[in-house]
Amino acid sequence: MQRRRRVRIRPQAVSSATAVVVGALLMTGCGLVGSGPEKTEKTQKRTAAAPVVDVDCADRGQVAGAGSSAQQNAMEYWAKEYQRACAGVQIAYNPLGSGAGVAQFLRGATAFGGSDSALDDAELARSESACAGGRAVNLPMAGGPVAIGFNLPGVDRLVLDAPTLAKIFDSRIKAWDDPAIEKLNPGVRLPATPIYPVHRSDDSGTTQNFQAYLADAAEDSWPYPARKIWQGRGGGSASGSSGVASAVTSTTGAIGYLDLSVAAKGQVTTVSVDTGADEPVAPTPQSASAGIAEARTAGRGNDLSLDFDHSTSAEGAYPIVLVTYEIVCATGNGAGHLPALKSFLTYTASAEGQRALPRLHYAPLPEELAGDVRRVVRALK
Repeated sequence: MQRRRRVRIRPQAVSSATAVVVGALLMTGCGLVGSGPEKTEKTQKRTAAAPVVDVDCADRGQVAGAGSSAQQNAMEYWAKEYQRACAGVQIAYNPLGSGAGVAQFLRGATAFGGSDSALDDAELARSESACAGGRAVNLPMAGGPVAIGFNLPGVDRLVLDAPTLAKIFDSRIKAWDDPAIEKLNPGVRLPATPIYPVHRSDDSGTTQNFQAYLADAAEDSWPYPARKIWQGRGGGSASGSSGVASAVTSTTGAIGYLDLSVAAKGQVTTVSVDTGADEPVAPTPQSASAGIAEARTAGRGNDLSLDFDHSTSAEGAYPIVLVTYEIVCATGNGAGHLPALKSFLTYTASAEGQRALPRLHYAPLPEELAGDVRRVVRALK
């Protein structure tokens, strides 16, 4: 077993780079080849006086992950900070989308998969082929709202509710001056611009969570199942949350669903949701945390998958929420990456790792849930 050491890490400002890890990487079924993080003299001087926190490092290891683009900015931050402290460990995360990340994990190509939705029973059964002597567990790691971004020049504040969103994304409401939209936005001058709804083209847990919201909160208006593949009619498509952001910002009249951190990074204007509470709710880390607090743990044993209440009308609770899960083998992890995997995930679920999330436009896990995640990580074999 590899010896582990506790080191001190000095938090650094969040990078604007889009790469999740530093250095080249090569993913195979056997592992990953990559370079460690670089420390320039300028970086060392800038961080020398910063506050320090503890990280329990593995001495070495290569940890490859792939999946959810919704957690890309969080994973970028976590990987950089962890690798600055733990120079012998390489962390690589490829934001291919939840569906592709789950597929890679299930065929044993990665140490963990990132997904915006938990593995279902069939996928958990399939994970036995990737987890020698065991199966996978779902570990929530970062929360956040699924934001609804729009591009309507002259309109900087917009309120929509679940039935109206359902009809917009199913191409049954076709213009921005539709009476249903006007009723929700008294005093706002809405143009007759055609609506161009944009959905994800890839298998996406964000898509699944958004469709689960529509199915639960607008049951009479959304007849489709909550799947990772888009079910509605019409509109355009783009790959990943960043692709949706680009499509929305470049198309007048467009509307799309995307992770809030990507919306904020791309300066996409977002919708407030009428939930039946006294005031419409904007997507923020705080409102998402209130929405996540309405969830219950649905998994069995060490599986920590959550079941959300998308129909909540609690004051200040944003209803279109997700958590990104790190999907790992409870038993059957490779000896070469297990210590580093446990060390990295313990950091991401730690108080320090979670504390950084709001400034990245994510919602930290409730402390009780984060403690459960750390407990399960310690037990990985």
